[in-house]
Amino acid sequence: MSELKSVTWPPVPIRTERLVLRESKARDRVTFIELLASPEVHTYLGGPRPRAELEREVPEVPGQWPGCFVVELDGAMIGEILLRRAPEHGRPAAEGKVDLGYLFLPRAWGLGYAAEACTAALDWLDGVLPGEPVVLHTQTANVGSMRLAGKLGFTEVERFRAWDAEQWLGLRSPVTPYA
Repeated sequence: MSELKSVTWPPVPIRTERLVLRESKARDRVTFIELLASPEVHTYLGGPRPRAELEREVPEVPGQWPGCFVVELDGAMIGEILLRRAPEHGRPAAEGKVDLGYLFLPRAWGLGYAAEACTAALDWLDGVLPGEPVVLHTQTANVGSMRLAGKLGFTEVERFRAWDAEQWLGLRSPVTPYA
């Protein structure tokens, strides 16, 4: 299961101090393409996709599935948060758990937006699926992502080699609801 099918979607937009997490709209298509075509964004993700290919393949309204949040700052998309089930054929420690992913435009890096948005998305997840464990994958060479994983409370489960690089798998223990 790649989606969070048991969750009512889309949720009411989530507002943080500076950001809004919301469902995707047609106006976000240009930014989705920018994210997927960016060499900087995809340094640790296998490289960018060709812009011409993305222009043909990205739907009019991209990211229309449960767990895909557009991250908006001052009315403009700056990134996306993905919460989806880890594949059944992936790492055994991750199978069936919710996997947190995120992409932000380079101009939004280093300003705390990723931590703010991921925290809000994880808080939302804790509310709709209490007790759900969450995993995060990143390359160990991606220092910013490793730092963010620590800030979000992920602890290392394993390191492994894939895609010609050392990968890191972290687990965020479920938040236990109060009885």
